[in-house]
Amino acid sequence: MTTKSPSIKPRDRDTIISALRAGVVPRIGLQHIQVGRQREIEALIRDVRRVGEGGSSIRFVIGAYGAGKTFFLFLVRQIALQAKLVVCQADLSPDRRIHATNGQARSLYAELARSLSTRTAPDGGALRNILESYIQKAPEKAAATGVPIETAVKDGLGDIREMVAGYDFATVVAAYARGYEDGNGTLQDAALRWLRGEYTTKTEARQDLGVRTILDDASFYDGLRLLAKFVRVAGFGGMIVCLDELVNLYKLQSAQARKQNYEQILRILNDVLQGTTEGIGFILGGTPEFLLDTRRGLYSYEALQSRLAENSFAVNGLADYSGPVINLPSLTPEELFHLLERLRDVFAGGDPEKHLVPDEALVAFMEHCSNTIGDAYFRTPRNTVKAFVDLLAVLEQNPEVKWNDLLTRVEVSEDRQGADEAEIPADADDGDDELATLRL
Repeated sequence: MTTKSPSIKPRDRDTIISALRAGVVPRIGLQHIQVGRQREIEALIRDVRRVGEGGSSIRFVIGAYGAGKTFFLFLVRQIALQAKLVVCQADLSPDRRIHATNGQARSLYAELARSLSTRTAPDGGALRNILESYIQKAPEKAAATGVPIETAVKDGLGDIREMVAGYDFATVVAAYARGYEDGNGTLQDAALRWLRGEYTTKTEARQDLGVRTILDDASFYDGLRLLAKFVRVAGFGGMIVCLDELVNLYKLQSAQARKQNYEQILRILNDVLQGTTEGIGFILGGTPEFLLDTRRGLYSYEALQSRLAENSFAVNGLADYSGPVINLPSLTPEELFHLLERLRDVFAGGDPEKHLVPDEALVAFMEHCSNTIGDAYFRTPRNTVKAFVDLLAVLEQNPEVKWNDLLTRVEVSEDRQGADEAEIPADADDGDDELATLRL
């Protein structure tokens, strides 16, 4: 007898399907499609726990394109939110770097600050809530000590004032508190702008808030440390910073620019390893070449290579999950089969009676994948997942079509396409390489 799975909310179902068909990671419902990589997840859970206890961590999540790095980062993000941590997340791009002199580092900080999320505000924009959570505790302290509320707010930020740029950070938080008590929305907005790194000139910040500094390119890492310290003061366990697409640093044409970004990464890594920072964890997603390339990757910087090198004793199937690098392994055939089961279940809303295809269709689909793109479908499940979701979408909208007939038609179509391509002269322009893409 088939056991009925937990029901899946229609909103979650539709969001998961839409995202996977577009080849992106859904922001909700990840638990419905997570399979495998248990030890990697356990390692990151330990990191989340360490940050929540006032410690720090850093992990480089390494995997090929489509291997599931972004999915893994989103999963850890959910775990951190449930553990009452604050999470911020951003992708690196030509306009967002860890180190820069033309605003790209400030732009990355601003994106991270805007994306601040908590369990009650999981979609970003939580900075205002965090500020007000802290400020609402001030009246009790003010009444107990007989001082103005703004003074009570500043007194609670004593440790922050001792940090780099901390004095102005505390001044801006106090300004927000003053605006909050007086109902001055303009002052609150100005304080938020400063805390998010959205001021581009010191003159404007001084006019609006009376401070002499701003969070700019040079203070990217210091700004994150201030935020991490503040969220702990506000009552949260700590902050997790997720940075994806670090391959964009590898792609920088300027060797000097790459070196400066790698030096910033080294600074963060050293602080974490030496225990000189607290309440903050970093998760950095990148490709194998970003890490291993000795000409342009992290391994091109000798100090990073020595710190990130694999454990020489982790051989013959042994693994070490205590180091800073987490390599995402390929899914096994069994794990991929389980993933297809879960996708089938999502389409059915968790009701086995509504499954669109039987188990033998899953086996046939995996054989189709193997024949079409070979072993790559294990290493990069993104294309396989997208194709399977496309298959189920067609079957759902065309109930008269049988799954085996549809697979057969696709195979015949691909055979014809292969024959047509074989007739193209060798010197013809072959355009974009689509051989790695599973077409349905």
